[in-house]
Amino acid sequence: MSKSPIPQAITVHEQSRVLEVVFDDGAHFRLPFELLRVYSPSAEVMGHGPGQEVLQTGKREVAIVQLDAVGHYAVQPTFSDGHDSGIFTWAYLYELGRDQVQLWQRYLDRLQAAGVERDAPMRPKAHKGGCGGH
Repeated sequence: MSKSPIPQAITVHEQSRVLEVVFDDGAHFRLPFELLRVYSPSAEVMGHGPGQEVLQTGKREVAIVQLDAVGHYAVQPTFSDGHDSGIFTWAYLYELGRDQVQLWQRYLDRLQAAGVERDAPMRPKAHKGGCGGH
């Protein structure tokens, strides 16, 4: 089994709103902050299982205000909208970079299917149960 590529450099570009990641296998990705935010690997975004994803909107202007290392395997960004619970492993960052064209299209398709504009403000959290009860 081959080991996952490891970043050699990670740069936060505030003006262009991209996270630049250079991996040790030569891969070089420029990940828009908005893509990172809407695909955050947190329970708040991903839900607690398949089909429970929470569609994120109004994230076009989101910025990364802080980027913390998590051990030797991940980074945890703090976004300008206060979201800070997503831990992006090296493998997940690589996947986002490798698949960003398809992921972006999937995001746009989900917005269209939901009848929601990309820049619409997030709806207030309405807790419908289902998270804790069985």
